Amino acid sequence: MSTSKFAVAGATGRLGRHVVDVLTERGHHVVPMSRATGVDVITGEGLADALIGVDVIIDVASWHASDQEAATTFFRTATGNLHEAGRRADVDRIVAVSIIGTDKATAGFVAAQQVHEEANLSGPLPARILRAAQFHEFVGQLLDWRQGDIARIPALPTQLVACRTVAETLIDLAADPAPPDPGAPIPEIAGPRTEIMSEAAELLGARRGIKVVGVDGSGMPDADIAAAGGFLPSPHAKLAGPTFREWLDTRF
Repeated sequence: MSTSKFAVAGATGRLGRHVVDVLTERGHHVVPMSRATGVDVITGEGLADALIGVDVIIDVASWHASDQEAATTFFRTATGNLHEAGRRADVDRIVAVSIIGTDKATAGFVAAQQVHEEANLSGPLPARILRAAQFHEFVGQLLDWRQGDIARIPALPTQLVACRTVAETLIDLAADPAPPDPGAPIPEIAGPRTEIMSEAAELLGARRGIKVVGVDGSGMPDADIAAAGGFLPSPHAKLAGPTFREWLDTRF
């Protein structure tokens, strides 16, 4: 099996940990990049040394909050730094993860991903994008954000996908040196079926002793688009991995 040297930006994050694990399992040389390993994609500290001899950058670094302006600044700065440092290090290409529906979003974190995608596709390194559905792991985060004893979760359609599944698909894309066909749509990865976010949260809430109430999503960025299925996968999307319930059953 041929191996490559991959640098993973955001290596200690929710998705990054899985990317590192899958790359390691497949026998690739992995350079984890995060502030914990002395690499800062915002200041550029440590990037030059980390990218020595690297063939491919996998960018799964992300902003930690939903504010659109702050997330936009993060993605613009981090992506620019990764491309410039990668160009100087003669990296072959960069592959980044985005979110399904980014092209339809008008506000919030999902809209900030438009800048992330544009900065990658216009940068000096050849770039590929993978758009993913919301992660199974995101449901627990929603419960953690609750105020008081009751978690009020939007009853909106989603096609939740496991982080591990996203990592595997992202690495398949990153390991393929062939450029995309001209005019080909941006690839997408989602779970095997449409689910309702509040119902998924109820399943997890029941196991964690948290009461969940489904709400209409009023006040959320682009709730009307989400309610109409605007953030569900396109017909060309790859559907894979366990359902939310199947995934949950392996953890409780």
